[in-house]
Amino acid sequence: MLGPMDLHSVRRDLFRHLGRQPWFATVASRLAPLDTRVLKASGGRFGLLGDYGLPQLLLTTTGRKSGQPRTVTLLYGSTDEGIVLIGSNFGQAHHPAWALNLEANPQAVVQIGQKRTDVVAELVSDAQRRDHIWSQMIDVYPGYAMYRSKAGRDIKVFAVRPADVGATLT
Repeated sequence: MLGPMDLHSVRRDLFRHLGRQPWFATVASRLAPLDTRVLKASGGRFGLLGDYGLPQLLLTTTGRKSGQPRTVTLLYGSTDEGIVLIGSNFGQAHHPAWALNLEANPQAVVQIGQKRTDVVAELVSDAQRRDHIWSQMIDVYPGYAMYRSKAGRDIKVFAVRPADVGATLT
């Protein structure tokens, strides 16, 4: 019988495998808005797909056109940069709205589990730094490699830090 940690690893490996499948990006992009609603309703305790072993957060940005709060569920990485976000948009040709919102206003809120933190995002533009983050993030979720080759654009990469000095994200 599998213990909790074994089951966690099996789920993580399954989703990492699925992320490499071309059809999975389409399915995941359609489920993402519903997953966000479930995470918000549960106070960050669980998502639509359950605990699938990949790090996820809720990101609330300010809509660059509407000025309204916009919340999405994203995978994130804890790298030597801190928390990083990849604007892959499941490999689509256009940037996700949240990434454009962060460019317009880098102040946002991140919720990991039940902990909410005000943050400031920085668009990573240095090529060497971006490549280093990419290699770390592909280790977190190998599907990013497929998204990167499929997108036909430079995918935006953000480093996120707490707005208050001394605060932590996790």
